[in-house]
Amino acid sequence: MRKVLLIDDEDKLRTLMARIITLEGFEVIQAADCKTALKKLEQYDVDIILCDVKLPDGNGVTFVKKIKEQYPIPEVILLTAYGNISDGVQAIKNGAFDYITKGDDNDKIIPLIAKAMEKSLLQRRVLELEAKIAGKFSFRSIIGKSDAIKEVINLAEKVAKTDTTVLLLGETGSGKEVFANAIHYESKRANKKFVAINCSALSKELLESELFGHKAGAFTGALKDKKGLFEEAHSGTLFLDEIGELDIDLQAKLLRVLETGTFIKVGATETIKVDVRIIAATNRNLQKEAEENRFRLDLFYRLSVFSIAIPSLNQRKEDIELLADFYLKEFAAKINQGVKKISPDFLKELKAHQWKGNVRELKNMIERAVILASADELDSSLLPWEFNKSDSNLNAFDLQTIEKQHILKVLHHTSQNKTEAARLLNIGLTTLYRKLEEYGLK
Repeated sequence: MRKVLLIDDEDKLRTLMARIITLEGFEVIQAADCKTALKKLEQYDVDIILCDVKLPDGNGVTFVKKIKEQYPIPEVILLTAYGNISDGVQAIKNGAFDYITKGDDNDKIIPLIAKAMEKSLLQRRVLELEAKIAGKFSFRSIIGKSDAIKEVINLAEKVAKTDTTVLLLGETGSGKEVFANAIHYESKRANKKFVAINCSALSKELLESELFGHKAGAFTGALKDKKGLFEEAHSGTLFLDEIGELDIDLQAKLLRVLETGTFIKVGATETIKVDVRIIAATNRNLQKEAEENRFRLDLFYRLSVFSIAIPSLNQRKEDIELLADFYLKEFAAKINQGVKKISPDFLKELKAHQWKGNVRELKNMIERAVILASADELDSSLLPWEFNKSDSNLNAFDLQTIEKQHILKVLHHTSQNKTEAARLLNIGLTTLYRKLEEYGLK
C-alpha cells in the first residue's frame, strides 16, 4: 500500500484528513512536528508528504528543502492557513510539488495526491533503473578470479574515482568496453551520460560530424544543425573505441578537445566548450603506430596518461569455467532451455582452446551450444566440428581423430539429429552411439 506522511500539529484536523486519505486507499502515517516527521521518514518508505507550513519546531517552506535533500523520492505538498505568493515561490524552489491553502483548496487535495503519487512512482522507477544499470556495469559485474583480471580491476577502480583520461589496451573481444562502462559508472559522473562510438565504423567525414556535430548547410545533406557526441556527453564520459583507426586530421581536433575542452562544429565558426571525460580503447600498439607516423605522438601521450592492458582470455584461462557457467545461466533463461550444467569433457575442450576472439567468442559459443542442447548438460558434441580439440593421446593425422571430427561435423550439419547423422555416415544408429561413447561424445 502506498504511504502518505501527514505532518500537522492540529490533532483534530490531522485525524480528519488522515481518515479521508485512508478512504482513498492510502496508508497514512502521522506526525505533529518536524522532529517526529524525520523519525517517521527513517522508519517508513513514504511516497507523499503533506506538510503544514506552520509547525511548532520549524517552518514547512524551509523544512521541505531538508526533506528533499535526505529523501529525494517522496513528493511534498505544503498546506498553509494563510497563503502568500513569496512563500509559494520559495516552496517550489525548495522542491515542493505544490503549495495550497487550507479550506479554499480542500477539494484539490486528493487529486493533487494522485498526481504527486504518479511523479513519485516514476522517480522511484528511474532510480531503480539507474541502480540496476550501475550494478550491471560496475566492477562487481566483471567475472573472474584470476590474478590477471583482479590486478586490472584494482587499477581501473583507482582511476575511476578521478577525471583522468584512460587508454584501454587489449585484443578484440577481451572486454575493453565492459571496463569503460565500469569506470564511468564507478566515477562521480555516473549519473551523467556514457556515450560510445567505434572510430572504425564510419568514414572520416561522417565520424567528424558524429563527434563534433555540424551546422545546417555545412555539406550536402546537412539540412539542420546537428549536436555532436561531445555535446551529448557533456558532464559525462565519451568512449572512443578503436581509437587507432581515427583519421590523422581528426586526431588533431581530438587533441584540441583534450587540451582545451573546446571544439568547433563542422561548418561553424564559434567555439563550444565541453566538460567530457575521455576513455579510449585500441587493439593496436599506438606507440609503434606513432613512431611510424600513423598516429600523432602528442595525442598518444595525452591519451595514455593512464593505460590499462586488459588480459586476453588465453592469459586467464582459470576464469573460463566461471564465464562459461555465467553465460550458460544467462542463455538458458533467455531461451527457456532446461540446460543446467557443463560436462567435464566440454569444459576440458574450452580450456584447451586458443581463444582468438576472447570472451566474446566464448560467449557466442556457449549461446550456440545452449540452443543446440537437447539435454540438461552441455557436452563436447555441441561444440563446432572445427573446434580445436585437445585429446593428447591422438595426433592430427590419427584415423580416430579424423573420424571423431567427421562425426562432429555431420552432427552439426543435422543439428544433433543422430538418426539422420547415422544415415549420412552410412552406419547403423547403434554404431553411432557406440562411437559417441568411445570418443566421449555423449
